[in-house]
Amino acid sequence: MDGSFIPVGALGEEFSPEGDVLEATTDLDGQTFPLHLDAPTTLRIADGRASWGAHTDVGVRATSLRSGVYLVDGAAGGASTSFVLDLDTGAATCVEGRLPDDEARQESAYTRIRRGADPTGVTARIVHGGIGGPAATPHAPTTALVGLRNKYTYSPSEVYEHIYLTPDLYTWHCLSGAEAGLADTDRCHHVALRDRLSLFVWREKLVPTLGLVLIDLDGMRTDGKIFGNEGFDADSVVNFPVGARAEILNATAH
Repeated sequence: MDGSFIPVGALGEEFSPEGDVLEATTDLDGQTFPLHLDAPTTLRIADGRASWGAHTDVGVRATSLRSGVYLVDGAAGGASTSFVLDLDTGAATCVEGRLPDDEARQESAYTRIRRGADPTGVTARIVHGGIGGPAATPHAPTTALVGLRNKYTYSPSEVYEHIYLTPDLYTWHCLSGAEAGLADTDRCHHVALRDRLSLFVWREKLVPTLGLVLIDLDGMRTDGKIFGNEGFDADSVVNFPVGARAEILNATAH
């Protein structure tokens, strides 16, 4: 690659060879989870497929980065939907992400902020709740990552660093790989799942992208996905898994 920004579909092709992603688990097959979120939702999982709300028979990837905590991720109806289920504590979180339509993506970040909008047209709706009822200790926003500068090795060729600036902003920088030399600062969300285990969601503005990973600072690895368009258009979407080995480079306290 020549250091230019590339479509999310092309990024997925670069991440795939020898990517350090977790193996999918079948632990949840045949199970039904009544979720108490902003509205009651029943999640049913079987043989790599899932149904919830108006969505039926959606292909999903279920993984477990830490014992008892599961990520169930899929895309349907033009949206990305990810469930984080903690079967030990009964806590649950749902993240629904959407990409901007053609009209929205024609607006520059400058135009958007002039009218008081977010610089990115990518949206993420994050809802916390419980499994089978309200959770005694629900997932909640956290600042646990703020101040860290972490290195993530996704594959032998793809290496990035993240600098977690605030609860709402982080900087990514590609050290090697398809986007080598590129960097930007984007909107993000941090959610505490367990001690030293966070859900991190980011929304890129230049090439519309939703990223979502679980970051385990005990096991020093991540697992999640990237959701975006196949090309520089709004006609098709890709939703591919990512995972990385993590290293804390330094920590800054202000």
